[in-house]
Amino acid sequence: MNQPASNKPEPKLDTPSADLRPDGKPTDKASEAAKPERSGRLSADDWAQAALDLIAEQGVAAVAVEPLARRLGVTKGSFYWHFPSRDALLVAALERWEKVEQETVFGQLEPIPDPRQRLRSLFHLVAHEVKSHVIYSELLKALDHPAVQPVIGRVSERRLDYLTASFRQAGLSRTDAQHRARLLYAAYVGFLQLNLQLHQTRMQHDEFEAYVEHMMATLIPSS
Repeated sequence: MNQPASNKPEPKLDTPSADLRPDGKPTDKASEAAKPERSGRLSADDWAQAALDLIAEQGVAAVAVEPLARRLGVTKGSFYWHFPSRDALLVAALERWEKVEQETVFGQLEPIPDPRQRLRSLFHLVAHEVKSHVIYSELLKALDHPAVQPVIGRVSERRLDYLTASFRQAGLSRTDAQHRARLLYAAYVGFLQLNLQLHQTRMQHDEFEAYVEHMMATLIPSS
C-alpha cells in the first residue's frame, strides 16, 4: 500500500532509527548494514508466511531469524520489531497456517447445502492443495515441539468434528459417522506418509485423479 506523502523522512520499520530494538536490546549495526535491505515495510504476517515457506522446504528446525532475514532481504531489526524471539515467530506462523486453512478450506465449503456434495468438494479441494499438506507433514515430524503439538491437536480435532458432522448429515448414525471420519482422516495422513515422508514417486495425474474418485466412491454415502 502506498504511504501518504510527507515532508519529513519517515523511519522504516525494517531499519529502526535508534540503536535499540523495540525490546530495548542493542542491534548489531555493523553486521546488519552489510546486508541488502528490501524496500518497503514488512509486517508480522510477512515474517510468519516466510517461516511457513521455510517449514515447507526444510522443516520446523530450519526456522531461524538470520536465514529468514536474508531470504526477505532485510535486517534482523525488522524481525525484532515484530517478535521477541524465534519461538514467538514460530507460534505466529503456525497460527497463520491454522487460520488460513480454516478460511480457505472450510470457508469455501460452508455455502454448499448438500452434505454429499460438500464432502465431494472437500475431497477435490484437499486433493489439489499441495503446500498445506507438505507443511502438515513437516509438523507431524515435529510433534515433540511445544508450539507444534497444540496446533496439530486443534487442527486434527476440528477436521474430525467437521467430517463427523458431514457424514451425520449425509445419513450415517453417530457411531458410523465417527468411524467413517476416522477412516478418512487416517487415509489422508497415511497418504501423506507414503508420498511425502517416504519420498515415493508422485502419482501421474490420471492415476491420482482415479484414486481420489475411488476414495469418494468408497467413503461418501450414496444418496
